[in-house]
Amino acid sequence: MADLIIQAAVKETLDDQNVASDFYDSLDEEVEELLEDAAQRATDNDRKTVQPRDL
Repeated sequence: MADLIIQAAVKETLDDQNVASDFYDSLDEEVEELLEDAAQRATDNDRKTVQPRDL
C-alpha cells in the first residue's frame, strides 16, 4: 500500500486534537478505497479520466 496522505498535513488540520499513530494507516486505507471506487465509477461510465463527480 502506498502512503496516500501526508501526516504533517493531517496533523496541521487537526491541530487542536491529538492523533493516534494508527489513525494514519486507517485514513490511508479509506483514501485508497475512495480512489478505487472513483476509478471504477469512471470505468463504468466509459471514461479513463476520473472526475470530481466520481467521488
